[in-house]
Amino acid sequence: MHFTNEQILQAAMRQSAWDAGCSMQDFLQKKNVIALSAANPRAKKCLPLPPSCTLISYGNNIVASIDEKYRGPVSEYISRFPAAHCFEPPGLYLLNDALAKGGLKVCFMAEYFLPDLGQLKALSCPYEIKILHPCDFGLLYGGPWKNALSESRRQLDVLGAGAYEGERLIGLAACSADCESMWQIGVDVLPSYRRRGIASALTSRLAAEILKREKIPFYCAAWSNLSSVRNAIRCGFRPAWIELSAKSIPAIEQMNGSPLQ
Repeated sequence: MHFTNEQILQAAMRQSAWDAGCSMQDFLQKKNVIALSAANPRAKKCLPLPPSCTLISYGNNIVASIDEKYRGPVSEYISRFPAAHCFEPPGLYLLNDALAKGGLKVCFMAEYFLPDLGQLKALSCPYEIKILHPCDFGLLYGGPWKNALSESRRQLDVLGAGAYEGERLIGLAACSADCESMWQIGVDVLPSYRRRGIASALTSRLAAEILKREKIPFYCAAWSNLSSVRNAIRCGFRPAWIELSAKSIPAIEQMNGSPLQ
């Protein structure tokens, strides 16, 4: 099967609809949409469902996937600001304060990238690249590859590309079969080998291998992680959608550790 860019975008929207409990067409509306979250067997396997509060935008509007108890404050929030401003301070302070009354706070904000087939290209680096399979991953868990491999979801790690200096693995891109049609790429390079084109060579090679298997590669980065965003763009990925998710206050406190003094 040969994808087109339009087919790739539609597949991503379809998947987001399964994740959010809405219709794919909801992402194309001019007005914002409230969707009640629900568990769905076709949702991404990495998602704890149903989500309490997740805001998703493909650039047209916001689809808010929420627990019914948060309908009031979330509906008021997304109707107050333009869609883009709902994902940035100072508006987020209002959302955070409103959600905190129900035991949540804003947690993750990320940008997701899809391949532009006219721009996606295999890039090179000065090291040998080998294609890896799940049987090759066993000894790599627990090492410096936490962005590429998921120790808690090993069964989802399906394919990888490793960069080697001799017998030493110095960079790894791997993908997780998060859902039926789309595989998510993560990449790590040892600190002393960064800024040598290794990440982009691995990411672009793995993306091509995923497409050969008739799956769609996608890539996620925090907005503040400029090196990761640049890597995605260098390889021919382009921004496609954004997500903001809220988590329970105890979960966030556990992530943060001890409070600031």
